[in-house]
Amino acid sequence: MIERTPILNVVTHVVLLLGFLAVIAPFAIVVIAASHDLVAVNLVPMPLTPGGHFLENLREAWVRADLGPKLLNSFVFAGGVAFGKVIVSALTAFAIVFFRFPGRQAIFWAIFVTLMLPLEVRIVPTYAVAADVLEPYRAILDATGLSGLITAVTGLRFDLKFGLLNSYAGLILPLVATATGTFLYRQFFMTIPDELVEAAKMDGAGPIRFFFDVLLPLSRNNVAALATIMFLWAWNQYLWPLLVTTEPSHATAVTELKQLIPNVGGVPEWNIAMAGTLIVMAPTLIVVVAMQRWFVRGLIATEK
Repeated sequence: MIERTPILNVVTHVVLLLGFLAVIAPFAIVVIAASHDLVAVNLVPMPLTPGGHFLENLREAWVRADLGPKLLNSFVFAGGVAFGKVIVSALTAFAIVFFRFPGRQAIFWAIFVTLMLPLEVRIVPTYAVAADVLEPYRAILDATGLSGLITAVTGLRFDLKFGLLNSYAGLILPLVATATGTFLYRQFFMTIPDELVEAAKMDGAGPIRFFFDVLLPLSRNNVAALATIMFLWAWNQYLWPLLVTTEPSHATAVTELKQLIPNVGGVPEWNIAMAGTLIVMAPTLIVVVAMQRWFVRGLIATEK
């Protein structure tokens, strides 16, 4: 047992205070930089007292980066990824835990191994699939000679082409499958008592009803935790939206922050860039604050 003493309490609070300052210092510098004008923000060293141009810089960043529709795109993108990951992970773990079929453990470990293949590692094949979804089927038709047969009979070239670039589906679908969510749900579903499963069967509940009426309500903390993690992860994605969205109409807010960085040789307007960063950061801060209680419960709760 750890003994509580006044000296130990003081040391603990000092350590916590130092940690808090280390975490909050970068954010404070961003806020201060966003409140200065162009001259003050480029001084060396930059003044560490707030300036009087904060709202002006926010308006300029909002207009210059066209953040209105870009934030909407980010909400659709991050929300779609979070919702899709929660549903796919829950259904996958449900099948692995509650259905008895050969090779289910091998399937689980095959899914779990994909944790070693993050998006950045498989970015090229994922982009190739998103750019031409039906390419494997077209290759099968060409290999079997069916495409040539169709052309000979009808006189029309049978060419399957369908891409997901510059679309919400292209942004969301390739990022939906997640081994992290499957593992989280599997660990929780394994704590469900067998008596509860038998009681549901006796009440006439089929698999679908058992999943939606029993498992999902019991796992609401896990849903909140996973949805929060996946929303933040998708919101902060830069590389994938940058590759998939070549048209500004589908660009996300994070990728559009580059519009606030000057070209080579230009004057760095870091006050505008920092103001835009605060705007893009605000939704994630709101989500974390709103979901903090559920997020912590979903990760550490043991009363299953």
